[in-house]
Amino acid sequence: MNKRQFLSTAALGLGAAALPGHAAKPSKTPGGPVLLTLTGAVGKSNRPAFDPAFDQMLGKHKVSFERAYSFDYAMLTALPAVTIKPTLEYDGKPHILRGPRLSQVLKVAGVPDDGVRILLQAIDGYAVVVTPAQIKQYDFILATERDGLPLPLGGLGPLWAVYDADRIPELAGKPLKERFALSPWGVYHIGVQAG
Repeated sequence: MNKRQFLSTAALGLGAAALPGHAAKPSKTPGGPVLLTLTGAVGKSNRPAFDPAFDQMLGKHKVSFERAYSFDYAMLTALPAVTIKPTLEYDGKPHILRGPRLSQVLKVAGVPDDGVRILLQAIDGYAVVVTPAQIKQYDFILATERDGLPLPLGGLGPLWAVYDADRIPELAGKPLKERFALSPWGVYHIGVQAG
């Protein structure tokens, strides 16, 4: 088998694993690079405690933990995906965003449905705090794709906590620039705060 044929075969195999009809059963531990870490009041743990040598970005953002739950891309895309089509503030056009519901991601990590606050933290340090009730009310997704393509690191991805602001009456009437204040892109950490 030549190199080109091998790469084509490998690409087809990876592509098939990402298709909704071919979604694999969610893994309980990351097999690839971790994209998202949940810390704090998580009911499940699948990784060791904070390590200052290897958790550099978390440390720079003042995150430390004894228990955490991590997801890689395969774990996130194995969850049932939802598609939304909001008008985005960046170009004023509707785009198709796809990914699992944020409430489902929290459920997998054993996060309680109430009595907690959820810190959504982006790579650039931008952070917002929402409640599980807001996550359900706005029907947040953790977008992994825009218009059929993976969200790139250095763009809006690889993960974007987002909702369809066009379908939420209290947000749809606001100017486009004000609709997504609770919607950080480049999310890499979710802190679950009790109380």
